Amino acid sequence: MRKNVLDALSLCGIVPVVVLEHAENAIPTARSLLAGGVDVMEITFRTAAAPDAIRAVSAECPDMMVGAGTVITLEQCKQAVDCGARFIVSPGFDQEIVGWCVAQGIAVTPGCVTPSEIMAAMKLGLNVLKFFPANVYGGLAAMKALAGPFGNIRFIPTGGVSTANLGEYVSAPFVHAVGGSWVCSKGDIDGGNFEKISRLCAEAHTAALGYEVAHIGLNSGSAEDSLSICRNLHRVFGLPIREGNSSNFVSGSIEVMKSMYRGQNGHIAIHTNSLPMAIADLERRGISCDQETAKYTAGRMTSVYLSPEFGGFAIHLLQK
Repeated sequence: MRKNVLDALSLCGIVPVVVLEHAENAIPTARSLLAGGVDVMEITFRTAAAPDAIRAVSAECPDMMVGAGTVITLEQCKQAVDCGARFIVSPGFDQEIVGWCVAQGIAVTPGCVTPSEIMAAMKLGLNVLKFFPANVYGGLAAMKALAGPFGNIRFIPTGGVSTANLGEYVSAPFVHAVGGSWVCSKGDIDGGNFEKISRLCAEAHTAALGYEVAHIGLNSGSAEDSLSICRNLHRVFGLPIREGNSSNFVSGSIEVMKSMYRGQNGHIAIHTNSLPMAIADLERRGISCDQETAKYTAGRMTSVYLSPEFGGFAIHLLQK
Protein backbone atom coordinates (compact mmCIF):
# COMPACT_ATOMS: atom_id res chain seq x y z
CA MET A 1 0.00 0.00 0.00
CA ARG A 2 2.77 2.42 0.97
CA LYS A 3 4.64 1.73 -2.29
CA ASN A 4 1.50 2.30 -4.38
CA VAL A 5 0.97 5.70 -2.75
CA LEU A 6 4.57 6.74 -3.36
CA ASP A 7 4.29 5.54 -6.97
CA ALA A 8 1.20 7.72 -7.41
CA LEU A 9 3.11 10.77 -6.16
CA SER A 10 5.87 10.12 -8.67
CA LEU A 11 3.52 9.55 -11.60
CA CYS A 12 1.67 12.78 -10.83
CA GLY A 13 4.99 14.61 -10.52
CA ILE A 14 3.50 17.58 -8.66
CA VAL A 15 2.34 17.52 -5.03
CA PRO A 16 0.42 20.76 -4.37
CA VAL A 17 0.80 22.09 -0.84
CA VAL A 18 -2.70 23.26 0.05
CA VAL A 19 -3.44 25.64 2.94
CA LEU A 20 -7.15 25.82 3.76
CA GLU A 21 -8.60 28.29 6.24
CA HIS A 22 -12.12 26.98 5.61
CA ALA A 23 -12.99 23.31 5.16
CA GLU A 24 -15.79 24.16 2.71
CA ASN A 25 -13.10 25.13 0.19
CA ALA A 26 -11.59 21.64 0.23
CA ILE A 27 -13.86 20.03 -2.36
CA PRO A 28 -13.75 22.92 -4.89
CA THR A 29 -9.97 23.02 -4.54
CA ALA A 30 -9.63 19.27 -5.06
CA ARG A 31 -11.85 19.41 -8.13
CA SER A 32 -9.92 22.34 -9.58
CA LEU A 33 -6.67 20.41 -9.17
CA LEU A 34 -8.18 17.36 -10.88
CA ALA A 35 -9.44 19.54 -13.74
CA GLY A 36 -5.86 20.71 -14.25
CA GLY A 37 -4.47 17.17 -14.42
CA VAL A 38 -3.19 16.90 -10.83
CA ASP A 39 -4.62 14.04 -8.76
CA VAL A 40 -2.57 14.46 -5.57
CA MET A 41 -2.88 17.10 -2.86
CA GLU A 42 -1.17 17.70 0.48
CA ILE A 43 -3.47 19.54 2.92
CA THR A 44 -1.33 21.14 5.59
CA PHE A 45 -1.98 21.03 9.33
CA ARG A 46 -1.18 24.74 9.61
CA THR A 47 -4.87 25.52 10.12
CA ALA A 48 -7.69 24.16 12.26
CA ALA A 49 -9.65 23.32 9.11
CA ALA A 50 -7.20 20.61 8.03
CA PRO A 51 -8.87 17.55 9.62
CA ASP A 52 -12.34 18.36 8.24
CA ALA A 53 -10.85 19.28 4.85
CA ILE A 54 -9.01 15.95 4.59
CA ARG A 55 -12.12 14.07 5.68
CA ALA A 56 -14.24 15.83 3.04
CA VAL A 57 -11.84 15.21 0.16
CA SER A 58 -11.31 11.59 1.18
CA ALA A 59 -15.06 10.97 1.24
CA GLU A 60 -16.22 12.98 -1.77
CA CYS A 61 -13.30 13.00 -4.26
CA PRO A 62 -12.32 9.37 -4.87
CA ASP A 63 -10.05 10.34 -7.79
CA MET A 64 -7.93 12.57 -5.54
CA MET A 65 -5.17 11.12 -3.39
CA VAL A 66 -5.14 13.34 -0.33
CA GLY A 67 -2.37 13.51 2.25
CA ALA A 68 -1.53 15.60 5.28
CA GLY A 69 1.38 18.05 5.39
CA THR A 70 3.20 20.04 8.06
CA VAL A 71 2.61 17.15 10.46
CA ILE A 72 4.84 17.79 13.47
CA THR A 73 3.32 15.59 16.20
CA LEU A 74 2.24 11.97 16.40
CA GLU A 75 -1.20 13.14 17.55
CA GLN A 76 -1.63 15.14 14.31
CA CYS A 77 -0.39 12.17 12.32
CA LYS A 78 -2.93 9.77 13.82
CA GLN A 79 -5.72 12.32 13.43
CA ALA A 80 -4.85 12.87 9.76
CA VAL A 81 -4.88 9.13 9.02
CA ASP A 82 -8.21 8.73 10.86
CA CYS A 83 -9.61 11.49 8.61
CA GLY A 84 -8.53 9.65 5.46
CA ALA A 85 -5.01 10.94 4.71
CA ARG A 86 -3.19 8.48 2.43
CA PHE A 87 0.27 9.90 3.12
CA ILE A 88 2.02 12.01 5.75
CA VAL A 89 4.50 14.81 5.09
CA SER A 90 6.63 16.36 7.85
CA PRO A 91 8.91 19.39 7.54
CA GLY A 92 11.61 17.52 9.48
CA PHE A 93 12.53 14.04 10.66
CA ASP A 94 10.68 12.79 13.75
CA GLN A 95 11.44 9.19 14.67
CA GLU A 96 8.16 8.73 16.53
CA ILE A 97 6.04 9.86 13.56
CA VAL A 98 8.05 7.90 11.01
CA GLY A 99 8.17 4.77 13.15
CA TRP A 100 4.39 4.79 13.66
CA CYS A 101 3.71 5.32 9.95
CA VAL A 102 6.05 2.50 8.94
CA ALA A 103 4.41 0.16 11.44
CA GLN A 104 0.96 1.08 10.08
CA GLY A 105 1.97 0.82 6.42
CA ILE A 106 1.33 4.54 5.85
CA ALA A 107 3.47 6.39 3.31
CA VAL A 108 5.51 9.08 5.05
CA THR A 109 8.01 11.56 3.63
CA PRO A 110 9.84 13.45 6.38
CA GLY A 111 12.02 16.43 5.62
CA CYS A 112 15.67 15.34 5.51
CA VAL A 113 18.44 17.62 4.26
CA THR A 114 21.55 16.31 6.03
CA PRO A 115 23.39 12.98 5.71
CA SER A 116 22.58 12.15 9.34
CA GLU A 117 18.84 12.71 8.83
CA ILE A 118 18.90 10.65 5.63
CA MET A 119 20.67 7.78 7.37
CA ALA A 120 18.16 7.88 10.22
CA ALA A 121 15.30 7.65 7.71
CA MET A 122 16.99 4.82 5.84
CA LYS A 123 17.28 2.81 9.07
CA LEU A 124 13.49 2.88 9.26
CA GLY A 125 13.13 1.66 5.67
CA LEU A 126 12.43 4.94 3.86
CA ASN A 127 13.81 5.81 0.44
CA VAL A 128 11.62 8.81 -0.52
CA LEU A 129 12.22 11.96 1.51
CA LYS A 130 11.08 15.56 1.49
CA PHE A 131 13.83 18.14 0.85
CA PHE A 132 12.68 21.38 2.47
CA PRO A 133 13.22 24.24 1.99
CA ALA A 134 14.95 23.23 -1.23
CA ASN A 135 16.03 26.71 -2.28
CA VAL A 136 17.64 27.39 1.11
CA TYR A 137 19.51 24.07 1.35
CA GLY A 138 21.08 24.12 -2.11
CA GLY A 139 18.35 22.87 -4.45
CA LEU A 140 19.33 20.50 -7.24
CA ALA A 141 23.07 20.82 -6.58
CA ALA A 142 22.66 19.72 -2.98
CA MET A 143 20.37 16.81 -3.83
CA LYS A 144 22.75 15.67 -6.57
CA ALA A 145 25.62 15.67 -4.09
CA LEU A 146 23.57 13.70 -1.55
CA ALA A 147 22.52 11.22 -4.25
CA GLY A 148 26.18 10.20 -4.55
CA PRO A 149 26.50 8.36 -1.23
CA PHE A 150 22.75 7.72 -1.01
CA GLY A 151 22.02 6.37 -4.50
CA ASN A 152 18.72 4.71 -3.56
CA ILE A 153 17.23 7.86 -2.02
CA ARG A 154 14.82 10.04 -3.99
CA PHE A 155 13.69 13.48 -2.92
CA ILE A 156 10.53 15.56 -3.05
CA PRO A 157 11.93 19.10 -3.10
CA THR A 158 9.62 21.85 -1.85
CA GLY A 159 10.43 25.54 -1.70
CA GLY A 160 11.68 27.65 -4.58
CA VAL A 161 10.16 25.45 -7.28
CA SER A 162 7.90 26.98 -9.92
CA THR A 163 6.55 26.19 -13.38
CA ALA A 164 9.62 27.94 -14.82
CA ASN A 165 12.14 25.49 -13.30
CA LEU A 166 9.86 22.50 -12.76
CA GLY A 167 11.16 20.53 -15.75
CA GLU A 168 14.74 20.79 -14.52
CA TYR A 169 13.71 19.26 -11.20
CA VAL A 170 11.45 16.52 -12.59
CA SER A 171 14.09 15.30 -15.07
CA ALA A 172 16.68 14.71 -12.32
CA PRO A 173 16.94 10.97 -11.54
CA PHE A 174 17.09 11.64 -7.78
CA VAL A 175 13.82 13.63 -7.74
CA HIS A 176 10.69 11.60 -6.98
CA ALA A 177 8.18 14.44 -7.37
CA VAL A 178 8.03 18.17 -6.66
CA GLY A 179 6.01 19.91 -3.96
CA GLY A 180 4.81 23.49 -3.83
CA SER A 181 1.95 25.90 -3.36
CA TRP A 182 2.36 28.02 -6.48
CA VAL A 183 -0.40 26.16 -8.34
CA CYS A 184 -2.96 26.73 -5.58
CA SER A 185 -2.03 29.68 -3.43
CA LYS A 186 -3.92 30.43 -0.25
CA GLY A 187 -5.04 33.72 -1.80
CA ASP A 188 -6.56 32.01 -4.84
CA ILE A 189 -8.32 29.44 -2.67
CA ASP A 190 -9.75 32.06 -0.32
CA GLY A 191 -10.74 34.21 -3.30
CA GLY A 192 -12.54 31.35 -5.04
CA ASN A 193 -10.23 31.56 -8.08
CA PHE A 194 -10.66 27.88 -8.88
CA GLU A 195 -10.49 28.27 -12.65
CA LYS A 196 -7.11 29.96 -12.21
CA ILE A 197 -5.94 27.05 -10.06
CA SER A 198 -6.97 24.60 -12.80
CA ARG A 199 -5.07 26.68 -15.39
CA LEU A 200 -1.94 26.86 -13.24
CA CYS A 201 -2.10 23.09 -12.65
CA ALA A 202 -2.46 22.40 -16.37
CA GLU A 203 0.53 24.65 -17.11
CA ALA A 204 2.60 22.92 -14.44
CA HIS A 205 1.55 19.49 -15.68
CA THR A 206 2.66 20.40 -19.21
CA ALA A 207 5.95 21.81 -17.92
CA ALA A 208 6.59 18.69 -15.83
CA LEU A 209 6.13 16.43 -18.86
CA GLY A 210 8.28 18.74 -21.00
CA TYR A 211 7.47 17.15 -24.37
CA GLU A 212 9.89 18.31 -27.09
CA VAL A 213 10.84 16.94 -30.50
CA ALA A 214 14.30 15.37 -30.16
CA HIS A 215 14.84 14.25 -33.77
CA ILE A 216 13.15 12.85 -36.85
CA GLY A 217 14.09 9.35 -38.02
CA LEU A 218 13.85 8.34 -41.68
CA ASN A 219 13.88 4.73 -42.89
CA SER A 220 16.12 3.69 -45.77
CA GLY A 221 16.85 0.43 -47.54
CA SER A 222 20.51 0.00 -46.68
CA ALA A 223 23.61 1.52 -45.11
CA GLU A 224 24.57 2.88 -48.54
CA ASP A 225 21.17 4.54 -49.00
CA SER A 226 21.39 6.07 -45.53
CA LEU A 227 24.81 7.58 -46.15
CA SER A 228 23.72 8.82 -49.57
CA ILE A 229 20.76 10.69 -48.08
CA CYS A 230 23.00 12.20 -45.41
CA ARG A 231 25.59 13.30 -47.96
CA ASN A 232 22.93 14.95 -50.12
CA LEU A 233 21.63 16.92 -47.13
CA HIS A 234 25.20 17.92 -46.31
CA ARG A 235 25.89 18.95 -49.91
CA VAL A 236 22.80 21.15 -50.15
CA PHE A 237 22.67 22.61 -46.63
CA GLY A 238 26.14 22.04 -45.22
CA LEU A 239 24.71 20.05 -42.31
CA PRO A 240 27.30 17.94 -40.42
CA ILE A 241 27.15 14.14 -40.62
CA ARG A 242 27.74 11.76 -37.72
CA GLU A 243 27.98 8.09 -38.70
CA GLY A 244 26.71 5.38 -36.35
CA ASN A 245 26.18 1.62 -36.17
CA SER A 246 22.49 1.29 -37.05
CA SER A 247 21.93 4.81 -38.38
CA ASN A 248 23.57 8.06 -39.40
CA PHE A 249 22.71 11.50 -38.09
CA VAL A 250 22.57 14.79 -39.94
CA SER A 251 22.92 17.85 -37.70
CA GLY A 252 21.75 15.84 -34.71
CA SER A 253 18.12 16.41 -35.66
CA ILE A 254 17.70 13.98 -38.55
CA GLU A 255 18.41 10.30 -38.09
CA VAL A 256 18.60 8.18 -41.25
CA MET A 257 18.26 4.48 -40.50
CA LYS A 258 20.35 1.90 -42.34
CA SER A 259 17.31 -0.35 -42.73
CA MET A 260 13.53 -0.23 -42.73
CA TYR A 261 12.95 0.17 -39.00
CA ARG A 262 9.84 0.90 -36.93
CA GLY A 263 7.18 3.01 -38.59
CA GLN A 264 6.11 2.92 -42.22
CA ASN A 265 8.19 5.99 -43.01
CA GLY A 266 10.35 6.26 -39.91
CA HIS A 267 10.01 7.60 -36.40
CA ILE A 268 9.69 10.81 -34.42
CA ALA A 269 11.65 10.95 -31.17
CA ILE A 270 10.04 12.97 -28.38
CA HIS A 271 11.96 14.04 -25.29
CA THR A 272 10.21 14.10 -21.91
CA ASN A 273 11.32 15.03 -18.41
CA SER A 274 9.95 11.80 -16.97
CA LEU A 275 9.24 8.66 -18.95
CA PRO A 276 7.11 7.00 -16.22
CA MET A 277 5.06 10.17 -15.87
CA ALA A 278 4.70 10.47 -19.66
CA ILE A 279 3.59 6.84 -19.98
CA ALA A 280 0.96 7.34 -17.27
CA ASP A 281 -0.19 10.56 -18.96
CA LEU A 282 -0.56 8.85 -22.33
CA GLU A 283 -2.30 5.79 -20.91
CA ARG A 284 -4.90 8.04 -19.27
CA ARG A 285 -5.63 9.27 -22.81
CA GLY A 286 -5.88 5.78 -24.28
CA ILE A 287 -2.39 5.66 -25.85
CA SER A 288 -0.32 2.64 -24.91
CA CYS A 289 3.41 1.96 -25.03
CA ASP A 290 5.18 -1.13 -26.33
CA GLN A 291 7.00 -2.19 -23.18
CA GLU A 292 9.04 -4.74 -25.13
CA THR A 293 10.88 -1.83 -26.78
CA ALA A 294 11.83 -0.18 -23.46
CA LYS A 295 15.51 0.36 -22.75
CA TYR A 296 17.08 1.00 -19.35
CA THR A 297 20.28 2.48 -17.99
CA ALA A 298 21.20 1.82 -14.34
CA GLY A 299 17.64 0.66 -13.70
CA ARG A 300 16.05 3.81 -15.14
CA MET A 301 13.97 3.66 -18.31
CA THR A 302 15.58 5.76 -21.03
CA SER A 303 13.43 5.06 -24.09
CA VAL A 304 10.27 3.33 -25.28
CA TYR A 305 8.08 3.30 -28.41
CA LEU A 306 4.38 4.00 -28.44
CA SER A 307 2.16 1.29 -29.91
CA PRO A 308 0.28 3.45 -32.47
CA GLU A 309 1.83 5.24 -35.44
CA PHE A 310 1.15 8.86 -36.38
CA GLY A 311 1.03 9.59 -40.11
CA GLY A 312 3.19 6.57 -40.88
CA PHE A 313 5.73 7.47 -38.19
CA ALA A 314 6.39 5.53 -35.01
CA ILE A 315 6.78 7.63 -31.87
CA HIS A 316 9.89 7.10 -29.76
CA LEU A 317 9.84 8.57 -26.25
CA LEU A 318 13.23 9.52 -24.81
CA GLN A 319 14.16 10.45 -21.24
CA LYS A 320 15.89 13.83 -21.10
